[in-house]
Amino acid sequence: MPDVRRLKPEDREQWQVLWKGYQDFYKTNLDAGTDELWQRLLSEPDDGPIGLVFEENGNLLGLVHYLFHGTTWSAKQRIYLNDLYTLPAARGKGVGRALIEAVYEEGRNHDCDQVYWMTQDFNEPGRKLYDKVADVTPFIKYMKGMS
Repeated sequence: MPDVRRLKPEDREQWQVLWKGYQDFYKTNLDAGTDELWQRLLSEPDDGPIGLVFEENGNLLGLVHYLFHGTTWSAKQRIYLNDLYTLPAARGKGVGRALIEAVYEEGRNHDCDQVYWMTQDFNEPGRKLYDKVADVTPFIKYMKGMS
């Protein structure tokens, strides 16, 4: 029976495969911070990051990481869905949708006013799902690295 649940210490090996797949998809390397991220996900600070996984028959097929934050635009908290990834063989089978819906449920449980995320324009498979479960916004992201 499929299940979306919080990460557990024994998930490390399968989670790391998913995390590496996510990095490969976005052509980036976050390996240097992986051990620290794992510890933060397991310690679950109040604001996050928080990790959920989609498990089926003992196999992790997808992950989502999210965090809570305040905003000047509302007295309520918001959720930033930071990372979402499903194994290529599991795509189109409801894994991504289930993970997003689980984050929505967290938002409802914590009386948040919205869940939001970003993706790159080339992520066509993801965007097909996102167009069905959320509204695209007109915002453009600007960034300045601090290192």
